[in-house]
Amino acid sequence: MMKLRADSVNSAGPKLTLCEKVGYSLGDFASVLFWQTISLHLLFFYTDVFGISSAAAGTMIFVSRIWDGFNDPLMGIIADRTHTRWGKFRPYLLWMAIPLALAAVFTFFTPKLPAVPKLIYAYVTYNLFMMLYTAINIPYSAMLGVLTPDSSERTVLSSFKYIGAYSGGLVVSAFLLPLVKRIGGTGSSPFGWTVSLAIFGAFAVVLFWIAFLTTKERVIPSPMQKTSIGRDLKDLFSNRPWLILLFTSLAMILWVAFRLGVTDYYFRYYIAPGRYEKWVSIFNTFGILGSLIGTALVSWFAKWLGKKRAFILLFLIANALTISFFVFTPEHLYLIIVVQALGSLAGGALTPLIWAMYADTADYSEWKHGRRATGLVFSASTMSQKFAWAFGAFITGWLMEWLGFIPNVVQTDRVILGIRLLMSLIPGAAGLIAIFIVFFYALNEKTMKQIGEDLQNRRNQSFSDQSHL
Repeated sequence: MMKLRADSVNSAGPKLTLCEKVGYSLGDFASVLFWQTISLHLLFFYTDVFGISSAAAGTMIFVSRIWDGFNDPLMGIIADRTHTRWGKFRPYLLWMAIPLALAAVFTFFTPKLPAVPKLIYAYVTYNLFMMLYTAINIPYSAMLGVLTPDSSERTVLSSFKYIGAYSGGLVVSAFLLPLVKRIGGTGSSPFGWTVSLAIFGAFAVVLFWIAFLTTKERVIPSPMQKTSIGRDLKDLFSNRPWLILLFTSLAMILWVAFRLGVTDYYFRYYIAPGRYEKWVSIFNTFGILGSLIGTALVSWFAKWLGKKRAFILLFLIANALTISFFVFTPEHLYLIIVVQALGSLAGGALTPLIWAMYADTADYSEWKHGRRATGLVFSASTMSQKFAWAFGAFITGWLMEWLGFIPNVVQTDRVILGIRLLMSLIPGAAGLIAIFIVFFYALNEKTMKQIGEDLQNRRNQSFSDQSHL
């Protein structure tokens, strides 16, 4: 069972203040300064700056993210069993911010070593970075389920969360490559990359700490709740709505990962050779601006259509625009930017919608089993996403190697075709799979309203019983 703090026992839960919503969003702003950098540029950094082959880099990212994915549920279990005066999840924003920033700097540092020690260095630093990222991001994500018990309010909070995320992505897209070039003289300067990540890391530490200071956990487990890791896992894998979202997320992240992993190559070797830093930044910046607008409209879409139907409609639009990239040529440069902005407007709303739906599956699990493990629900969800990111990077790296990609030279027609497919038809197929799977998700707004009322009655009774002990 669950209880609410004494100031939060009304039927719908408290309405969060604007300060708390904005403060919470800054945690994702900070996270995405790192995540967007890795998603957009890590493969390119390892091949064109660090100096390892695309196959070695793709394999390393794949192995590391699989390992990191297994760490996610472990971190969720640890966070669920954390007890501090600040709550279960918030303290990790305070504890892990500085170690994460330092790990990011070392990950984007290029040591002067022979090939094998250099690859070992890449494995060690990247894995350390991802483990620390997990230690802060899993608890942060789980906070979405405990800042308020109100399902509608969580949709609004999820919208703020991803406004923060896309704002962080906007900073990376607009400023990282120009900053690297300004500091180091070129977009492939090792020194430029290291110093740029140090600047981003310092900024992220401040944002994580603000998120810690401005938020409050309100939905907390009752001391009477008795559970175990085995029971938590059994509850999770018998949660059918969560399983449907799990497989939807896998396909959706592949949809994103293929395109993000190849964007630098798409512009450097096909669309804008010699001007790629400028046009990659413009492309990604307009994409993030579109995503910000879409995220700001999430609550409206959800109220108009319901979360599931809004997700399906927006995904159909975004996926059709993704597939259209196959026909574009360098002469369509401005059209590419416009289509990216429109596709991102539709696609930007998908992530906050699915995370609000994940929060609903945590309520569903508590309603069905009488136990809550918010950290495990969210951490197992991010585990699936990291597996998808891993497969996306692995497939991209090996496909580029198989096609005959060689860094820093003019590419063959075969390589260019592969890059175009990775920007269009291949992610488009993953998008269609995600849309098909989510059709089976059954937690609509009427169902969640009834579940919320039942849970609130249980919580109030639990609170009343404890007050008489």
